[in-house]
Amino acid sequence: MSAFSRLVMATTQAGPVRKLITDTRPGKALAHRFVAGDDVGAAIEIARSLGESKIAVSLDLLGEDVSKEEEIEQAVQGYVECLQAIEASGVEGNISVKLTQLGLEVDPGLAANTLDLLAIDAAALGLTVTIDMESSEHTDATVSIYEAAQGRHGNLGICLQAYLHRTPEDLRRLMPLGGLIRLCKGAYVEPAEVALQGREEVDRAFARLLDELMHSEECHPAIATHDPALIAQAKSLAGARQASFEFQMLFGVRPEEQRALAGEGYAVRVYVPYGSNWYAYLTRRLAERPANLGLFARALVGKR
Repeated sequence: MSAFSRLVMATTQAGPVRKLITDTRPGKALAHRFVAGDDVGAAIEIARSLGESKIAVSLDLLGEDVSKEEEIEQAVQGYVECLQAIEASGVEGNISVKLTQLGLEVDPGLAANTLDLLAIDAAALGLTVTIDMESSEHTDATVSIYEAAQGRHGNLGICLQAYLHRTPEDLRRLMPLGGLIRLCKGAYVEPAEVALQGREEVDRAFARLLDELMHSEECHPAIATHDPALIAQAKSLAGARQASFEFQMLFGVRPEEQRALAGEGYAVRVYVPYGSNWYAYLTRRLAERPANLGLFARALVGKR
């Protein structure tokens, strides 16, 4: 993560800045650029719209770092409703979950059990569940819980972050399990002993992992990037690949590229978050691109 990104992440943790973003019309408008809406109905409408361009979705009910039992139960019920809505609507979709939303910080066993319930419900509907990767303090537990759940159910996926030093080993450990592996650069502030710090070295790490992932016929690669150079690399590797793979991008980010890839015949899936707990997600999007901050600043002073 760049120095700019670290500064943005630190700044957005301040109470006055959070209030400025969450309690103003420009802040809420910016959030809705990257978040489908407050409920699953809004997410399904976005999914239908994307489906017109032959783009699939991964729906994410926003929320993380949950410590109260009732909030965990609400998250599980919310995801059950999301699975049912995907099946009822006929959209091409799956769900993405964060284990800290399912009780990881309360008890890893609880998170594993709740994930099992969602995997079973998803399997009954012919759907899949992808586990988002969170900050590095949760990586080991996330990898272990995924490994066990995928072994039991076979309809899961996991996100791996290229900037973590441990990811090459994790990738080789998990590819033989046959699930979906979403490869992204990484969006959390991590120390140098845990993660690569410079943009160029992160890009090089992603490129190495991408090459290894695309040469595996055991799993389903999901290439989660908006970087033109890495997209071009994936395309060049696709020619020799026999098994399936897909590109994944974020709702609200480079929609024209999403449609272009789908138009070229590539499988494309857009990560569509929804729900009222959008602040943590938005701050990561702000940290990724200075242009997003510019949008907010112009709206704040009444400019278009």
